[in-house]
Amino acid sequence: GVLHEDLRLLLDTALPPKRKKVVLGVGDAKMGAAVLEELGVQCQTGGVVAELMRGIRLHFPALVRGLTAQSAAKAQLGLGHSYSRAKVKFNVHRVDNMIIQSISLLDQLDKDINTFSMRVRSWYGYHFPELIKIVPENSMYCRVAKFIGNRRELSEESLEGLEEIVMDSAKAQAILEASRSSMGMDISPLDLINIESFSRRVISLSDYRKGLQEYLRSKMSQVAPSLSALIGEVVGARLISHAGSLTNLAKYPASTVQILGAEKALFRALKTRGNTPKYGLIFHSTFIGRAAAKNKGRISRYLANKCTIASRIDCFSEVPTSVFGDKLREQVEERLAFYETGEPPRKNLEVMKEAVVEANEVVAEVKRRQEKKEKKRKKREKRRLEALAAAAEEAAENSVMETEENDVGAKKKKKKKKQQQPEESEAEPEPEENGVEEEEEEEPLPKKKRKVVVEPEEEEEEKKKKKKKKKKAVAQD
Repeated sequence: GVLHEDLRLLLDTALPPKRKKVVLGVGDAKMGAAVLEELGVQCQTGGVVAELMRGIRLHFPALVRGLTAQSAAKAQLGLGHSYSRAKVKFNVHRVDNMIIQSISLLDQLDKDINTFSMRVRSWYGYHFPELIKIVPENSMYCRVAKFIGNRRELSEESLEGLEEIVMDSAKAQAILEASRSSMGMDISPLDLINIESFSRRVISLSDYRKGLQEYLRSKMSQVAPSLSALIGEVVGARLISHAGSLTNLAKYPASTVQILGAEKALFRALKTRGNTPKYGLIFHSTFIGRAAAKNKGRISRYLANKCTIASRIDCFSEVPTSVFGDKLREQVEERLAFYETGEPPRKNLEVMKEAVVEANEVVAEVKRRQEKKEKKRKKREKRRLEALAAAAEEAAENSVMETEENDVGAKKKKKKKKQQQPEESEAEPEPEENGVEEEEEEEPLPKKKRKVVVEPEEEEEEKKKKKKKKKKAVAQD
């Protein structure tokens, strides 16, 4: 019912000051009502407006400059994806898909473990047939068969291990006595190895089933605590799985929840005009089993009503709690006692008032804990950011110090070089004892300014040589 801020700002800037005479064409009736309520502008919907909106959507790329049909299709696809993400985005702790998958896997595991256990019984029964009557439970039989192996090797020393598996000293003693007088055939070591390997697989499957059941219990306490407190985790998970989701289950009426899972019997009864079924999946609840035969239909109808209330509370409450489920369970117990003894139960209004008070307290406590966790998380985040900032500052300071040290080292080297040069120049012009100073070595002149320095004696000899060459040349001529 609240108009979006962006749309309000757009309408405020686009509409003229005199809004009383303005009539907006809006494609959606709810949007038109919201605009009229928030801004006081009359809106028209339906008829011509719908055709105009359709035409605008059809020719939108031609009406907007720079927009092509391809880019408009991409924009529509992106809008669809963002809408889907917004619909899917919810609390990850309240995902009922995991419950559906886990209860399906649990049912499949039950079937497989039962089949494999029967295979172990028939396989190991050739060697030790008396064990089937002593240990009827499937997973325990597989453990005992794996522990015993060859029955001829069973002795008093292994009695303690048998007691740990069977958890009954009388049964362990009976197994030991039966192994001594068994009518089973002898078996080869290779066959025993295969039987033990298969028994180990069945045991691992049964252990995994226990872990999966614990996982299902924890998920149901997070997603549907009221429903699981009322009817149990397994039956509640089966109802959610059969309905498709918790939201679908919350939308069902109580009459549908009552026969959920018995659709085949319902349609057969409608076809043959017989009696319709009284219960479906909720038959596995303990309440229907405890009720008398004449009251089973009445208690199933009452239980379906309470299951519908619990599923709606779980689906639409912000902080789901098991308070309502506990109160609804008490109501079902009181109704059972009323059918048996005639003691009048409490009214629903009184019970719900008590549940609301307790639920508010629980929700307040949960919110307080969440706030504490959020504060701790913010503190940890703040400390982490401060530590990162301090590390960055230290790294910057270290880099500055290194650059300064490098500059100081370079300056020291330059100073040392300058000090060494004047020392060398001072050490060269030292006078000798005779008082005659050594001639300083002249620095080499550049190539252009260099002159060949020749002594006078050499000049005379060269002149004489040139004259002799000239005389020889004249004489030859």
